[in-house]
Amino acid sequence: MNYDRLRLDLAGLAEEVTPVDLRDRALRTSRRLGLQRAIATSAAALVMIAAATGTALAIRPGGQDPAPQPAGPSTTVSPPPVEVTATPDPSTSTEPTNSPAKPSSVLAGTRYYLETTSNKYRIHAVRGSSEQVVHQLPFVTYGCEANTLTISPDGKRVAWVQDSTDGGNSGVLLAGTLGKPGAVRLLDEVNCLGPRPLVWQGSDLLMVGRKNGQSVLFDVAANKRVNGDPGQETDRCWSADGRWLAAVAEGQPYVTDGTQGRQYTYTPPKDEAAHWGGWQARSVSMDGRYLSVGWIGTDPSRRDDSFAVVDTTTSKVVDLPGSGDISSIMFTVDDKVIVKRATGISVLDGSFAPLGTVAESTSVRNMKLLAYTP
Repeated sequence: MNYDRLRLDLAGLAEEVTPVDLRDRALRTSRRLGLQRAIATSAAALVMIAAATGTALAIRPGGQDPAPQPAGPSTTVSPPPVEVTATPDPSTSTEPTNSPAKPSSVLAGTRYYLETTSNKYRIHAVRGSSEQVVHQLPFVTYGCEANTLTISPDGKRVAWVQDSTDGGNSGVLLAGTLGKPGAVRLLDEVNCLGPRPLVWQGSDLLMVGRKNGQSVLFDVAANKRVNGDPGQETDRCWSADGRWLAAVAEGQPYVTDGTQGRQYTYTPPKDEAAHWGGWQARSVSMDGRYLSVGWIGTDPSRRDDSFAVVDTTTSKVVDLPGSGDISSIMFTVDDKVIVKRATGISVLDGSFAPLGTVAESTSVRNMKLLAYTP
């Protein structure tokens, strides 16, 4: 056999091989939920009527859903400060709580908590007796991370603002997949001040404010802005499925699903209201009837707490069962109500009847509850 000839033939074949790029470049696009400008105009026109009658008024905005702009090129970045792990962090993960209470089937999904330390911001995922750190960022003095780190209602996406060059007033909006490294740069000069500077509309769309005061609705899944006028409403808050919006227009709070809506009123406790800068909706039920409310601080810092539930059809406060100070109230996508107290979590059904309680481990008990996925 002629080995030299064989080597030459094999070398020729190797030169003819062409690498094939099998990288999946397809980007999933999500449904488009356009904001309705007409509800703001209707609300403004009906303020005088609502004030005179003292009743909730139905509002039916018109207009068409805005169509998204053509998708532009996306830029994927892996910011050096981002640290993500999908497995328990040996330095922070904890053993299951020693409490005799067993994980309750009334809340069998995953709870996501935000921890803030002197050098880290961490998101903990708790499911049953399992707990792990799924995302973490380094502490930044005068940065935007602490005020903006948020996850989507389905627990799949994480977003935050970083790289502030103006003392924590604005920065670069990034988004990534929870539990995986890397992030996509979405938008520059994004405001990071206020109790809730980043607000999810469902699990794909994210409402943010620019440094110049402009509101922008961003399709995180498709990495593009949603076309159309996002409106001038303030204090926006959507139900977990993104259908119902609670907001304020011309000083009047209201709820709408884009085809129907109603105004409501709420007067917070006078003895406490003097210490705060107002209140706003923090969570909305799947049918838009109920919402939880929380205080707005006198400084432009983050607020994740809530303390009461308002029935928007009657403008009355709902009497919640249970005892103990309430730190937050969350309406879930599976029609449950999570009431977080210092003593643990009370789980209610959609009519506020008790379903059971869930004990929290000492490691997460004092953390902010960001989201729950069934």
